[in-house]
Amino acid sequence: MTTITFIGYGEAGGILADALAKENPVTVWDCKFNGPERDAMIMKARQGGVRAAISLADALTGAELIFSTVTAGSALDVASQAALLMTDKQYFLDLNSVAPQTKRQAAERFKPGTYVDVAVMAPVPPGALRTPLLIGGPQAQAIAELLTVLGCHARYGGNDIGSVSAIKMCRSVMIKGLEALTAECLFAAHQYGVEESVLASLHASFPSLGWNDAFPGYLISRVAEHGIRRSEEMEEVVKTLRDAAGESVMSQATAIAQRHLPERMAALGITYAQLEPFNWKALTALLKEHI
Repeated sequence: MTTITFIGYGEAGGILADALAKENPVTVWDCKFNGPERDAMIMKARQGGVRAAISLADALTGAELIFSTVTAGSALDVASQAALLMTDKQYFLDLNSVAPQTKRQAAERFKPGTYVDVAVMAPVPPGALRTPLLIGGPQAQAIAELLTVLGCHARYGGNDIGSVSAIKMCRSVMIKGLEALTAECLFAAHQYGVEESVLASLHASFPSLGWNDAFPGYLISRVAEHGIRRSEEMEEVVKTLRDAAGESVMSQATAIAQRHLPERMAALGITYAQLEPFNWKALTALLKEHI
């Protein structure tokens, strides 16, 4: 067994922590443990079979592997805090979607060899431990092998901090951009009453994607549920592109678009939980009521 800690017990962290807890002792820490959501988070931890720590220091004590699964905007700050509390016998696995330079800045806080760059290359739900992970850094080979033993779908991605995150960030230009474009396209099409014709045309052009099935609803659901977090990730994508002398015009727009829908929902008192099971047409109807 491997002693494991997760910093961040949201969607991705919660799924991975609960899955690993089936065979290993897992402790979790989340800033929400100190807020109004504390009781719900403690109940979630209990149901997931993980120990809820009383502080970050408590969470890190005795852990062999420390997974950071927070938001992009908090990633560097969390790494800085953790680095002060860790020993050279522990590994900090940074799974957050941030720019390569942000990963390198984080690594500088740690004792040599203890920071590991991890790129999550697909949505964690529904894959859980089958979600592909690319591992980067001086200890990447050893950590990839250890994660594989734990049941993760991990593979070595290179010895340099930031290289696997560059792959992730460039991929996000397409994935998060497609989500935002789909929401913008279909919300307008619905207002004109032509969404079925638009979807049929998209399916004819790209039949393998499933535009005539659940694919468009899934893309819009990711924006509605996680658009704020995805907007933060896209801001890191912009940093990535600018570091490579890129213009980042489309990615800047995607960052704005990802945030726009959940902020509009929040302003109108619409929560994602109200929409489950998610139906993008039902969401457009709710938004239309407030025009």
